[in-house]
Amino acid sequence: MKRKTWVWILGGLVSALVLVVAGVMLYIRFALPNVPLQSIKVNATAENVERGRYLANHVTVCMDCHSTRAWDRFSGPPIPGTLGKGGEVFDQKMGFPGSFSSPNITPFNLSDWSDAEIYRAITSGEGRDGRALFPVMPYFAYGTLDTEDILSIIAYIRTIPDIHNTPPLSNPAFPMNMIVRIFPVAAHPVQRPSESDSVKYGEYLVRASGCIECHTEAEHGQIVKALSFSGGREFIMPNGVLTSPNITPDMETGIGKMSREDFIKRFKGYDPENYKAPKLGLKDMQTIMPWIMYAGMEVKDLAAIYAYLHSLPPRTNVVVRWKHL
Repeated sequence: MKRKTWVWILGGLVSALVLVVAGVMLYIRFALPNVPLQSIKVNATAENVERGRYLANHVTVCMDCHSTRAWDRFSGPPIPGTLGKGGEVFDQKMGFPGSFSSPNITPFNLSDWSDAEIYRAITSGEGRDGRALFPVMPYFAYGTLDTEDILSIIAYIRTIPDIHNTPPLSNPAFPMNMIVRIFPVAAHPVQRPSESDSVKYGEYLVRASGCIECHTEAEHGQIVKALSFSGGREFIMPNGVLTSPNITPDMETGIGKMSREDFIKRFKGYDPENYKAPKLGLKDMQTIMPWIMYAGMEVKDLAAIYAYLHSLPPRTNVVVRWKHL
């Protein structure tokens, strides 16, 4: 075959490949995300609102990211009067591929949203305007929770006071601004397990609480699932580097030696009725762990979480919790 023929064939193949890549990029850019809206309607009974309040403040801790936290105090407790206003920023300094800002989830921002649109955002990661949400909010996990629990959260956030605040839109860096468009997927909810099955129920609560997100090493803002729960994720704080601890039942580097009673006591020790977060000095350790929020979790739920974590395979991982800058 003549050289010119080979050049012509190779040129055609390259052109075809370019067209295919361009077509895929255009499809991702203009056709995704595309998660259909479900037929969802919230029944805002007093019981559902109370269930949603409990979940949003003490289990899924929506109010952790969607409020203003007092970072001059240990564990960054939410500042009164900021519940749901949004504006917390997660950016490159914390290892995220871009700058991501939590939106306002008070009725000021969500009053025009339908229940179905809020449900899709929480469980699938697609906003009302068709924007793909980066999973700082672990919607992959929320999409596997009981539908009634998500609807209860929606019922609750529709009752919190209006706060007039419009945080900036999130800005994922390239190529994440394209990749994130393929993330949103339809929810696959499960029924909340019976509390009598402490391990299964604990697994459900761990998914709801997002424990795996912080307690697993991450690359480019995404957790390494092979290292689940073994700690090692770094968070850059203003005065140091926080590294999440190992919460597998490893006897030496995890929580294997911690009793159930001590585990529960550790959380309940931050109950705001008896604990006031101290102001921090320049060299004091800070944490993103919302201890004061999780302290409101019911004892039976904390016990179930303990049971599930102790059912996991132990992983050895020595972690230096805090390095002062």
